[in-house]
Amino acid sequence: MKIQRRRSDRAGRAPLQSPGRPPMAGRNERQKFWTAITAGLVSEDAASKAGVPQAVGARWFRTAGGILPAMFARSATPLSGRYLSISEREEIALLRAKGVSMREVARRLKRAASTISRELRRNAATRSGGFEYRATTAQWHAERSARRPKTARLAANAALRSYVEERLAGIVVAPSGKQVAGPAVSWKGRRHGRRKHRRWARAWSPEQIARRLPIDFPHDKSMRVSHEAIYQALFVQGRGALRRELTACLRTGRPLRVPRARAHSRGKAFVSPEIMISQRPPEAADRAVPGHWEGDLILGIDSSAIGTLVERTTRFTLLLHLPRMSGYARGPRVKNGPALAGHGAGAVRDAITRTIITLPEQLRRSLTWDQGAEMAQHAGLKIDTGLQVYFCNPQSPWQRGTNENTNGLLRQYFPKGTDLSSHTAEQIAAVAATLNSRPRKTLDWKTPAEALDLLLLSAEKDHVATNG
Repeated sequence: MKIQRRRSDRAGRAPLQSPGRPPMAGRNERQKFWTAITAGLVSEDAASKAGVPQAVGARWFRTAGGILPAMFARSATPLSGRYLSISEREEIALLRAKGVSMREVARRLKRAASTISRELRRNAATRSGGFEYRATTAQWHAERSARRPKTARLAANAALRSYVEERLAGIVVAPSGKQVAGPAVSWKGRRHGRRKHRRWARAWSPEQIARRLPIDFPHDKSMRVSHEAIYQALFVQGRGALRRELTACLRTGRPLRVPRARAHSRGKAFVSPEIMISQRPPEAADRAVPGHWEGDLILGIDSSAIGTLVERTTRFTLLLHLPRMSGYARGPRVKNGPALAGHGAGAVRDAITRTIITLPEQLRRSLTWDQGAEMAQHAGLKIDTGLQVYFCNPQSPWQRGTNENTNGLLRQYFPKGTDLSSHTAEQIAAVAATLNSRPRKTLDWKTPAEALDLLLLSAEKDHVATNG
């Protein structure tokens, strides 16, 4: 019996299982997606920028473990011009659909005829038994053929993998040698929540494991692995080395890597670009004009706090009394309930309004604060006082250097580890008056109170002269 061969048997590749529908996005879309991720965008916004559905972007990010694929890194070698691009494959598909010969296609694309012939034979769709050339399917076949998978060292070396798992997720042992299990925490596929029990383990960091290997195995070169390889084995499940649930043993507990640019740009929902410190008037930065303030909270035990306001030009200090609210510590803590400790957004807004509204309008120009939740009602504060609020960048206390210096001086009176709610409003005002009557080198040995009085007197004379 003669077996008739199909035309697709000449494709030059082994039979493939059906790959299903070809991917809806190519290399260019993925490049745009990861470029946006590197710039600090979340996966949904990066997907929109790349022109793919948000669900597709989220799947890409999770599959990669939040790690930028090497093929899209800045150090990656760009594709050589000897390989056909997706745009060239689209042109081939259009020309072939019009009945253009292979040599004419090659002439128009300025390619060798053998290149076009090989492309039509190797990367055509063959499910029907013939050769049906489609650009997306051809691109998928080309990318599949270009892969050069390499077995991860942790997947190939069982002893090394066992060593890493033991140092990362090994059971905690008491000095007596007894194993201590710790709280029973189930793996839910995501990071632990706030104020939740966490899995107890030896919890060596990947860097500690990598640095310890040469000490424990000085003569065995096979027992070597970099800390980045451990992280990738945890985050990128396609490498098949370490289970993702072991990420719960990392200090952060993150199951995915957070891009560095996103971590640096992380802020609060109530902070918009228009009110960042970069938009603050230049007169505030050079301290030429009074009325620009810096603010913060100093904290004590049991969530007690005192608010601080410092004028940038004169270093004049105002302290905010933030007493406990009624109902504090009388019952179990209510999630998302009122801030009974006394320094919630409403309490801080009211305290600033009561304190600063007593000053002349020319001394109420701006207030610079960190991105603490106590300033969530900054819009209402602006309406109440006319004070424009600006926010520092995350984790950038030096952008409020005057206030940080003053907080250090205040710790002489309100040490860390003490209950700041025990101080009355009169006592707090006395400490503020003490600081304001202390001569400062930066003020040419004037006191902040004297410097403020001189500014107010000068402003009053200018006002009289203008209206005189």
